[in-house]
Amino acid sequence: MSQPVQFEVGGVRLGAGVPLFLIAGPCVIESEAHARMLAERLVACTHSLQLPFIYKASYDKANRTSVHSFRGPGLQEGLRILRKIRDELGVPVLTDVHEVAQVGPAAEVCDVLQIPAFLCRQTDLLVAAGQSGRAVNIKKGQFLSPQEMAHAIEKVASTGNRRILLTERGTSFGYQNLVVDMRSFPILRRLGYPVVFDITHSVQLPGAAGTASGGQPEFIEPLARAGVAAGVDGIFMEVHDHPAAAKSDGANAMPLDRVPALLERLQRLAVLVRTWS
Repeated sequence: MSQPVQFEVGGVRLGAGVPLFLIAGPCVIESEAHARMLAERLVACTHSLQLPFIYKASYDKANRTSVHSFRGPGLQEGLRILRKIRDELGVPVLTDVHEVAQVGPAAEVCDVLQIPAFLCRQTDLLVAAGQSGRAVNIKKGQFLSPQEMAHAIEKVASTGNRRILLTERGTSFGYQNLVVDMRSFPILRRLGYPVVFDITHSVQLPGAAGTASGGQPEFIEPLARAGVAAGVDGIFMEVHDHPAAAKSDGANAMPLDRVPALLERLQRLAVLVRTWS
């Protein structure tokens, strides 16, 4: 068993033995003003807690349930917005890439490229993300065991890029339901890279709302506490100021006004866990 590697992303140190870090933001960029507002609020909150922070938002949600669902502003406009947030607020940013052609433009702007869970076996996409030189966050597919993530890691690492994050986001449990197996975290850690827990997608009910996914946000905090107690290196969550009006994933988003209290509790728990380990 090897200790997870440490590396830096936009001034944020990630990995074993360092403080808990946060990846958070809206599911999708709804507008420049909205994305900027959320970024400012999250930067202020994490700064007051001295919590390392990476802002996330998607320029395109290519895997929406319905063809009629809102997908985002698109690659060019979305990256323009993310660049402004990164440069003007001084915060590292993360976004998804869905196709090899998106990797180059996204890598020019973003500190972390994220491989969506449904695409975590796509060899060409993983290799291209690795070749970009940016950190790569690989979301574990809902259909994969944690052990199988070794193959996704190998594809990125084959490029010489070892700046890799592994994110757990729940496993399919019958139809339209997900379950988080807490054994996943020590198994993923043994693969040698920082482990992140996506607490909001883990309470998602895929396709359960008919033309969109449902969710059980009341379980966000207990799952987050359990994941931090299990020793994850980072927390990932989608945040919205008015989840009921969100254009994507509102059913499982963390309400913005509840974020500071949750982060404070998780941070205190993480300190205890790192003291015991």
